[in-house]
Amino acid sequence: MSPVRAENLDLSGCSIPSYIAIEGPIGIGKKTLAKRLAQSFNYQTLLEEAEENLFLERFYRDPRSNALPTQLYFLFQRMRKLHDLRQGDIFQSVRISDFLIDKDPLFAKVTLDDDEYRLYLTVYENIICDLIKPDLVIYLQTPTETLYERVQRRGNAIEKNIEPSYLQKLNDAYTQFFLPLRCHSVTHYEYHRN
Repeated sequence: MSPVRAENLDLSGCSIPSYIAIEGPIGIGKKTLAKRLAQSFNYQTLLEEAEENLFLERFYRDPRSNALPTQLYFLFQRMRKLHDLRQGDIFQSVRISDFLIDKDPLFAKVTLDDDEYRLYLTVYENIICDLIKPDLVIYLQTPTETLYERVQRRGNAIEKNIEPSYLQKLNDAYTQFFLPLRCHSVTHYEYHRN
């Protein structure tokens, strides 16, 4: 299948969403796709900044001891970005993000013990109620082996210790999260990376 190009899309009669979120596990290409769509359609990006998370490197070295602060940091970062988006100019262009705050508990469920997860959920449920929701979510999937190859290929030093079993747990969690949503009509789109 050939990649879909912006100039080949017929959007006549379609309303353009004001906020699009792209989701999928680590290494799937969320940020790459968000940037390409933003460039093709002149959208504003709202990107997760994993490199700012002070706990992430520690998490990859010792997940058990650093899961909760890592997860909370990401939760508050995403919340802040969405809060800023809500406060922004309503006449600005379409926004596209490489995260969906609703899936935030996926990582928490995979990485936290039961007590930490209950604490995390208490925080999560109290801060997401007023956050803006996307008009369109694009969910990307690929086999775990492909995720692992991509994570290794991009050569991010802090990700070198990621185990395939961790990526499998995340991939399974994403599938379980998005599977019930498949009742809607979905057009499959094949995304090719250069």
